Amino acid sequence: MVKKELRKSNKFVVTDTLLKLKDIKELSLNEFLILMYLDNNYTDKLEVDIMSECLSIDSNSCLEAFNSLIMKGLIVIESKKDSDNKITELVNIDNIYKMVELEENNKNKDNSDIFLVFEKELGKPLSSYELETINGWIESGTSEDLIIGALKEAIFNGTSSFRYIDSIIYNWEKQGLKNMDDVNNHVKNRRKENKDKFNKNENLLDYDWLNLE
Repeated sequence: MVKKELRKSNKFVVTDTLLKLKDIKELSLNEFLILMYLDNNYTDKLEVDIMSECLSIDSNSCLEAFNSLIMKGLIVIESKKDSDNKITELVNIDNIYKMVELEENNKNKDNSDIFLVFEKELGKPLSSYELETINGWIESGTSEDLIIGALKEAIFNGTSSFRYIDSIIYNWEKQGLKNMDDVNNHVKNRRKENKDKFNKNENLLDYDWLNLE
């Protein structure tokens, strides 16, 4: 009865874990649907035909996507013997939770590193406003490299104002600069342009306008 209801309703809940995993891994639509099915399913038995029917994916495509998920290490097939020594294949999806948890831990660790850099450069603990501002930059897609570069640029100019740092980031991104390599290359090019202009002006001043032969 449960299988029939599952086939008939064909409704699944997309968990936060699956959405995060989709951002971490490049999953095809079929792979994502299979993971969604397995995450919602009432049994861990490997039943490709039922899965194919529930998801309206032909058996070959379903099996191909399933094997791809195994190759990516997102699902594991385990064999289990029952009391009659009959072997049953079971699907284990614990790896998808481990992978998302590991990614989030790494992200939190990376974020904590940038906070430590700010505290070290400013010589004080960060306030809640400052923490939120840094998080805002990160969530908007600004690279940590660029944020730290803007911080050091502000301190070099004698200020630690977060508004000033924000204006530096805004101006850099407005010019299409994504990281400090871009910034450094941009500065070098500007200096070269200014030097070339200065040399041209110097040549004009040295030119002997009286002798036009």
